[in-house]
Amino acid sequence: MSFTKQHLDVIEKAIARGEKTVRFGDRTVEYRTINELLQAREEIRTSLLNAAGPRSRVVRLYHGGKGL
Repeated sequence: MSFTKQHLDVIEKAIARGEKTVRFGDRTVEYRTINELLQAREEIRTSLLNAAGPRSRVVRLYHGGKGL
């Protein structure tokens, strides 16, 4: 399933309220535990990051100037 920012918002609101039931349009999902809800949030976050494409990494090397 492809997730959207709205999915993440709904999950985060449920976590903030301590609720285990979330509604996405015409679908209702009831999680057994808050931990499952937290895991779902991480899955959605990961999916959104991966959909955004690869992130670039910057590595900076510094030399103190006192020989090797």
